[in-house]
Amino acid sequence: MALKIVYQICCGVDVHKTFVVASIASTNKQVLPPKRHRFSPFTQGLKELLQWLLDNHCKNVCMESTGKYWIPIYNVLEKDCNIVLAHPKYVKASRGKKTDKKDAKWIADLFKHDLVAGSFIPPADIRHLRDLIRYRFKLTCLFLYSSKYSLLIILIQPLILLNK
Repeated sequence: MALKIVYQICCGVDVHKTFVVASIASTNKQVLPPKRHRFSPFTQGLKELLQWLLDNHCKNVCMESTGKYWIPIYNVLEKDCNIVLAHPKYVKASRGKKTDKKDAKWIADLFKHDLVAGSFIPPADIRHLRDLIRYRFKLTCLFLYSSKYSLLIILIQPLILLNK
């Protein structure tokens, strides 16, 4: 029994700190060899990735959520593509000689058959609001810590002078 193909053209993206590997899996009555390309994780490279996807008529993308490296990719692709963010545990390839190209192809093959459960990603405005709240919390905690430390220094210095 063959698995049902849900996405005729889809892309699997293997995300790393210094590069991104994308593999497009196409199926038109027969399985076509995958198209693979390696991109930079910076803005220009991600725009090239988006253009490459659009040139190959690929609107469905699945990528592994690797640390925080997936966030800029998601932000660039979200307007033009349907993106599924997968937990690495569910798209982990089998053992053996693993390469980034094989990992990207494996993610694309799993996604093509709809075997990847996507993670919930809130809308862009909610994500932005969360970032601002986290940043505010960080600044507030840093201010409280520094003010407590300054007060401690003020209280300790006279004691040192009195003990001499």
